[in-house]
Amino acid sequence: MSGNDKRPLTPRLRFPEFRDAEEWENKALADVCLRITNGKANAEDHEEDGVYPLFDRSEVIKKSSDFAFDDEAVIIPGEGMRFQPKYFQGKFNLHQRAYALMKHKGYAKFVYYTLDRFKDVLAKNAVKSTVLSLRLPIIERFGLAIPSKDEQQKIADCLSSLDDLITAETQKLDTIKAHKNGLMQQLFPSEGETVPRLCFSNEGDWNVASLPEVVFFQEGPGIMAVDFRSEGVPLVRLAGVGGAAVTLDGCNYLDPEKVTQKWSHFRLAPNDLIISTSATFGLTSIVTEAATGAVFYTGLIRFRPSNERLNLGYLKAFLGSPHFARQAASAAVGGGIKHFGPTHLKQMEIPIPPLAEQQKIADCLSSLDELISAQSQKTVALKTHKQGLMQQLFPALDAVQA
Repeated sequence: MSGNDKRPLTPRLRFPEFRDAEEWENKALADVCLRITNGKANAEDHEEDGVYPLFDRSEVIKKSSDFAFDDEAVIIPGEGMRFQPKYFQGKFNLHQRAYALMKHKGYAKFVYYTLDRFKDVLAKNAVKSTVLSLRLPIIERFGLAIPSKDEQQKIADCLSSLDDLITAETQKLDTIKAHKNGLMQQLFPSEGETVPRLCFSNEGDWNVASLPEVVFFQEGPGIMAVDFRSEGVPLVRLAGVGGAAVTLDGCNYLDPEKVTQKWSHFRLAPNDLIISTSATFGLTSIVTEAATGAVFYTGLIRFRPSNERLNLGYLKAFLGSPHFARQAASAAVGGGIKHFGPTHLKQMEIPIPPLAEQQKIADCLSSLDELISAQSQKTVALKTHKQGLMQQLFPALDAVQA
C-alpha cells in the first residue's frame, strides 16, 4: 500500500481500556520509519515518537561486525523463503543478508509482532532473482496498522509473556527428550560391550542375536505414480511416520483390485513397526487402527517380532536406540541422501536381555514417550493459541494491506 490510505482499522479484540480509544491508523512502513544509509540518519526527526529507523544493506553495514543499541531492534531478513522477522535487544551481529533494521525506544516488540503477523504477505512481495529477495521499496511500502503508544505496549507485553511461556514449555520438552536420550545410552550396550551400564534387574544374561533370527522385516514396494488414485487403499508415505502412530498424512491411494493382485502382502497389520530408511531415516511409528490395511511405500520398512524371545515394546525401543542408530549409520549408503535396506538389516545384531528386563525397558521408555507427547501437545496448543490471539489483536490482513 502507498501509505495514503487512512481508513480506520479495528481489531476484533482490544483490551478493555482501549475499547473506546481512537482507531488504528493505516500506514506504510516508510511513514513510521526513519531510513538510515551508510550508518547515518537521513532525517532529523528520529527522536520523535512512532519513528522506527530503517537500515539498508549499505557497504558500511556489510563490513561492520556488529551494532550496539541501548534499546530494542527488529530485523527483516532480505533474502530467504520465510522472511521471518527477528527481535534483538542490545548488541548483536547483523548478518549481511539482513536488509532492514527498525528501532523504537520501548516499542520495537510491537513492530516485531506486527511483521510476524504479516510475514507471509512479505514473502508474497518478494522479488525472484537468484534467490527470493525483499527490495527496500517493497519494505518501505509495506502496510502497518498503528494504534496509540500505550496500546502498542499492551499488545507487545501480552504476546511477549505468551512467548516466555512457550519458551519455558519448549525447554521442558527438550529436557525430557534429553533425559530419554541419556537414559537410552545406558539401557542399551555401548559400542564394543555386551551389557548396558544400567539394568533394572541382574537376573538372567544378555545375549546377542542377528536381526533376521528374531525379527521379520520388509521394505515397501516401489509403486509408479501412474498407479496413484484419488481414493482407494491408502499408500503410507514418509510424512505419515515419525509420530507415536503411523498416520495417513501425505498419503496417496491405490486401486483396491490392483492391491489385491500385486501388493496384498504389503498391507499393514496392527502393531507393525514402521521405520524410515532414507533421508530422515530412523523415524519409527507403530501401526494402529488408522493405518491398518494400508500399503507402505518404498523407503519405509516394517518390523515385527518373529521369535518369542523378543518383546514388541523392546523391539520398538531398540529401533530408536543409539545401538541401532550406530549400525544403521555404518550400513547406510548414498551420496547426499543416505539410506539402508533389508540387505543391510540382515547384517545387524540386536542385544536380547531376559523378557522381564525387555518389558521393564519398554515400559520405562514408553512412559517417557507419553510425557514427551503430552508436553509436545501442550507446546503446540500454546503456539496455536498465540496464533489465534494474534489474528484478533491485529486488524485483518486485507484491511491493513489494502
